[in-house]
Amino acid sequence: MSATAIVSLIAILLVAVVSAVIGSIGHRTRLTSDFLVASRSVPSRLNAGAISGEYLSAASFLGIAGLILVQGVDALWYAVGYTAGYLLLLLFVAAPLRRSGAYTVPDFADARLASPALRRVCTVIVIVICWLYLLPQIQGAGLTLGIVTGLPDWIGAAVAGVAVLATVALGGMRSVTFVQAFQYWFKLSALAVPVIIGLAVWFGDGASFARANEPPAFREPTTVSVTTPVTLDVRLPVDVTAHGTVDGQRVDGPLRWDAGSSHEIAEGTRLGFAAGEPVPVTSGAPADDESWLRPFSGAEEHQLLATYSLILATFLGTMGLPHVLGRFYTNSDGRAARRTAAVVVGMLGGFYILVTLMGVLSRVYTPQLLVTGRSDAAVLLLPTAILGSGLLGTLVGALVAAGAWAAFLSTASGLLVSLASVVSTDVLPRKSLMTRRFPVATVLAGIPPTVVALAPTGLNFAEAVALVFAVAASTFCPLLVLGIWWRGLTDVGAIAGVIVGGVVSAGAVVAALAGLSAVLPGGTDGWVEVLLYRPAIVSVPLAFLTMVAVSRFTRARRPADAGQVLLRLHAPERLGLMRDRLDDRS
Repeated sequence: MSATAIVSLIAILLVAVVSAVIGSIGHRTRLTSDFLVASRSVPSRLNAGAISGEYLSAASFLGIAGLILVQGVDALWYAVGYTAGYLLLLLFVAAPLRRSGAYTVPDFADARLASPALRRVCTVIVIVICWLYLLPQIQGAGLTLGIVTGLPDWIGAAVAGVAVLATVALGGMRSVTFVQAFQYWFKLSALAVPVIIGLAVWFGDGASFARANEPPAFREPTTVSVTTPVTLDVRLPVDVTAHGTVDGQRVDGPLRWDAGSSHEIAEGTRLGFAAGEPVPVTSGAPADDESWLRPFSGAEEHQLLATYSLILATFLGTMGLPHVLGRFYTNSDGRAARRTAAVVVGMLGGFYILVTLMGVLSRVYTPQLLVTGRSDAAVLLLPTAILGSGLLGTLVGALVAAGAWAAFLSTASGLLVSLASVVSTDVLPRKSLMTRRFPVATVLAGIPPTVVALAPTGLNFAEAVALVFAVAASTFCPLLVLGIWWRGLTDVGAIAGVIVGGVVSAGAVVAALAGLSAVLPGGTDGWVEVLLYRPAIVSVPLAFLTMVAVSRFTRARRPADAGQVLLRLHAPERLGLMRDRLDDRS
């Protein structure tokens, strides 16, 4: 193991140790409320830091910069959507949700419509969303450890899974809150340092996008190892030395790729490029910097449809994420919940500015990732690409690796708390105390996604999380919006809408991950594949319409106390109508 790997590994271990120490300082977990909602006593600023810490996941820390490297300005919608979702959460959900007195999404559904069946359906949806969201987090940890140490990715994924299981099982929400707040500021610093240094070096050596109508070029002789099959588009003629399989034929020597050609590169192939050679890009990506800076300039079909669906998923999906909603249960009242959401918007905005700049710098200093398709590695490789493998490059690289590890731990911890909360209250029998049920629920909920994460999916982390946002936007978003703002909602209507939205969106996710678009009508480049990866534009309106239509047909099942419940959700706290559903004896 190299000195750089050792330093990075030490930095990762230090972050893990510091996080554990901070969690132990905040460890005072005796009651049910400590495990589930931190006794509803978390100050707004601390809660905002914790929300930002768990929200900024592998998709944000690694995935968005990688997408910007490949897709350019089109990828900015991810950062915009992830941030703007909190504005809608602030306006429509945060305060009423806290005033409901609930402590999980299924509990809110039960409080609003008094339906055990709806509660069970919501429990299943929480498990599905959290499991799908946990997969890219744990795989991101494996990628980080693999790049740092050279070990197989599955080892890092397994270590991350075990670490998160132990942290959550021992501490619950109260301990995780302090850890996640620390990890937000650490992640912000881990990005700010390389961005400042990178911009200084970039402007100092006169680098710019001067060749706007040409592809990026290799700054030095570069050898690229292709780990997954990829199709490359060539904008300008390229001389390459290949060792492996190219276009279905075994090659062991120099090749010349003509302008406008495309080539299929098999797994395990090594490609060598001389300094100054133009960089071929993965099929469908903008081939030159001028188109990289222009919206909808890639070669993929139906980009406008995909973008609108992505916007809908990210804007509305935030309102349906169980681990995000769970944070607002920990505020003291609705006013504090609004303050928390407002602070979070600012904290997320600052973070995503840094991530965007990392993507821009990656286009200049790590163009080889355009060939391999492993764009998620851009943030991890950028420090040494800019500063070299000397002391400064090693230290900055170690800082970034530790920040990436913190991103995975914080988000995975929040997701696992939400999972364990639902499993302990709605799945396990209530014969034992919460202090015994919660650790068991954590292990039962966390093992399945950890095992599945050992096998790679091939999706960019930000793209994988966008699929989860589509599921959340198609299920809990309609339930919360209509449950908070429309007295006509019935339990049957809510169940029908959640099931329809969940089946359509989750079915599309499974089909996309399984690669079923190739055997469906429309082909692999048609609108069918776009809707499989971006189902929100169909599933979200369908879920809303189903809830409204079925509720109108079953208006006789409207709860008699619907008006009283809505009054409690919207009335100011000073009127004393808010009540807590949490029972510490459970």
